[in-house]
Amino acid sequence: MAFAFISAICINLSVLSQRSNLTDQARKRDSIIYMENDYRDKENIFAVCKFSMTAMLISISLMNSPDIYPMDMSVKPISEKLRIQTDETRWISLGAGFRGTGLWMENQESGNLKGDFAIDNARLYLNGQFHSYLKFEINSECFYCSNPDMRTYNVLDAIMKFEFNRYLNLWGGRMLVPTERGELNGPYFQATHDGFKTPFFSQDFSVKFGNGGTGRYGRDDGVTLWGSAEPGFISGTLGYAFGVYRGLQSSGFAGPNQGGSVLTAARFTYNFLNPEKNPGYYTAGTYYGQAGDILALAFGMAYQKNGAGSFNHRSDFLGLVGDILFEKILPRTMGVVTVNAEYKQFYANYSTAAFTDPDCFCIFDGKSWTVTGLYLIPTKVGIGKFQPYGKFTRVQPNHSSNRNEVETGINYVIDGFNARISAYYQHGDLFTKGLNYAPDIANRAVDILKISFQLQI
Repeated sequence: MAFAFISAICINLSVLSQRSNLTDQARKRDSIIYMENDYRDKENIFAVCKFSMTAMLISISLMNSPDIYPMDMSVKPISEKLRIQTDETRWISLGAGFRGTGLWMENQESGNLKGDFAIDNARLYLNGQFHSYLKFEINSECFYCSNPDMRTYNVLDAIMKFEFNRYLNLWGGRMLVPTERGELNGPYFQATHDGFKTPFFSQDFSVKFGNGGTGRYGRDDGVTLWGSAEPGFISGTLGYAFGVYRGLQSSGFAGPNQGGSVLTAARFTYNFLNPEKNPGYYTAGTYYGQAGDILALAFGMAYQKNGAGSFNHRSDFLGLVGDILFEKILPRTMGVVTVNAEYKQFYANYSTAAFTDPDCFCIFDGKSWTVTGLYLIPTKVGIGKFQPYGKFTRVQPNHSSNRNEVETGINYVIDGFNARISAYYQHGDLFTKGLNYAPDIANRAVDILKISFQLQI
């Protein structure tokens, strides 16, 4: 069944890739539209499909082994029902996630509230293992799902994993680039529903692969080396992840990267208290007290020569980020306090004249920071617990107007990241100015009310 699903996606993509595909940036910046009609992008898509189908065939052949353990579908939780296992080193699992938001935003002219509903994410997860050291991960996503005219369902991740031990592991394929905690949380493991606030690194600022793009939704094609160890001289655990990726691609006389340079990225995390136990180098914005006390300090970076600007006004790109997660279980069952903070400094010194060039990859140049504080109330109310929070974000571009946002809200945590409802209020100009860093942006602050939910199985 899963194989048929992957096949259907690939057939669908083969049709879609033969015609121009407009993609908007509803998730990131307004007012920039790209054409996805590029040969290398098609090549990437078909390569991912081949990989996906090969992994499926290998896994299915393993599942046909005569020693499959029978599953009691009547008593196991749903996550167990979606997993088939032959032995400790051979298994395959299927999962899904859905996120949506109802929002009421103030009209900048009339001041009235206008309502809308957005599908934030709709994903299918496929994971498996067919050897002690070999695993795979294939995830799909509904890209730009809130726009019916531009909605596409495509491969999000396609990773072959060589996992030897906790100290040294290698992933290859299409995957998250290791930089900041917010990106490695993904949308489903953020402490708050609307987690992406500060400017994006290039692989998330981009809307496509191939010419004029450098990935999508934080993913790029490449290899990542990761692991963790206890240095010994300071109590705690050091985690690392670094790799090489395709980065921004340009061709002909369009785009700044005419030399075909690649992007390098790295992230180092030190957990001074309990270690964070996540798959690979992934992270989370909170653990709801289930991982004990956490104090994690991290530094990340990404660099690409000629990775910003346009053909006529190009520059290198260097992104630096520092982030911290502190989570404390209060004594006498008084609840859980969580603090997330992040500071970014991006260097992309292209001329402001590049904003008028149609081939400009006009990524952020400047600094930004955000801080979030949450308190999980220990008393269970109904089927969940309440978690009030507050957040502040400030973005300071070097050649555009500053933007701020204050957010306050409450999460109703039913089953951790698997079932959560959030209601929150935002005030500021971060939404109206978005990720357009041109010099003439001057939209005013607005009030926004949102009710969001997420479900995962």
